[in-house]
Amino acid sequence: MSKREVPVVLITGYLGSGKTTLMQHILSQEKRKVALIVNDMGSINIDASILDQTGNKVSQVEMVEMQNGCICCTLKDEFMAEIERLAKDNTVEAIFVEASGISEPSSIAGAFVTYEESTDTRVYLKTVVSVVDVDRIDREFMNELESEDEAEDGDIINLIVDQIEFCNIMLLNKTDLLSEEKLEKVQRTLRDIQKEAQMIPCVQGQVDLGLLLDGEDFDFEEVLASSSVQQALNGCEPEDEKACVDEYGISSFVFEERAPFNREAFQHLVEDYPENLIRSKGYIWFSDDDKHVQLFEQAGRNASITELSEWMAAWPQKELDVLADEFPDIYDDWDREYGDRINQVVFIGKNYEKKDILARVTACIEK
Repeated sequence: MSKREVPVVLITGYLGSGKTTLMQHILSQEKRKVALIVNDMGSINIDASILDQTGNKVSQVEMVEMQNGCICCTLKDEFMAEIERLAKDNTVEAIFVEASGISEPSSIAGAFVTYEESTDTRVYLKTVVSVVDVDRIDREFMNELESEDEAEDGDIINLIVDQIEFCNIMLLNKTDLLSEEKLEKVQRTLRDIQKEAQMIPCVQGQVDLGLLLDGEDFDFEEVLASSSVQQALNGCEPEDEKACVDEYGISSFVFEERAPFNREAFQHLVEDYPENLIRSKGYIWFSDDDKHVQLFEQAGRNASITELSEWMAAWPQKELDVLADEFPDIYDDWDREYGDRINQVVFIGKNYEKKDILARVTACIEK
């Protein structure tokens, strides 16, 4: 059998966005026979009569959620084994995977693409769908979080933005809850974040299967490059005097500096963050911790700093030498004093003065 015979559709979206309702609708359509993998069988509560009528299949497979300073998802052997088992059923035309509401789709998609390229599998990642609760975007992101309790959950907004950034189809769910004017405003904001993904407005996940299965195949590199953050990285040089401005009136620039941030000064910046910055994201490091890479993310008025992996410069020299023997290009961008440590942050917004933002960020650098 040739490869790329059974399409897999990854359904992402934050808790309450409408993924389960979408799954119910997909299973109720009799046009095609599909298989569905979910994290929690109890949360789906599929009507048995729907399965009997359509001949579709539902499988419960655990996707591992690893809390290690950040939220990420990895694929277990059990998960891929179940994918392969379902793909062997020649009557199954497509496999839908409902990801956890707190998963980062880029991690799942990246692992899946690696699996595709390294094995002789029949399955391929056809589409990554982000189910977006437009009512929530309007209430909490567009108008900012008004409740102090909710405002503490800045990680949630950042995760939602991550899910919007990494998809090739945006399912704009619950459009009936917004006026036409508000919906248009939300759509413009979503387009600021993700430039290329197809937008499909819907109510209660009512979407024809053909829209999810018959479009262009998912391309990891293209989707990665279509986010506002990645386009800013690709399109602007850090030393540009003016920020790059796109067709939507959104301007962006990249800040780069080898020297570390002073943690206290940077946290003060985050607490009083410029309101006209829509999105910021990048890797940074602090003077009181030269070991760990920190991920800085901001969406609207919500910002977070998350400790990630280690800088290679913090590794024992013996381990670094072994790595350099195999990958000598790690020294191509190596700094004599700081090694691979660097602050690189993309800033995206409207109606701001780049020099003012630069001044505030640069004032946090400890030299």
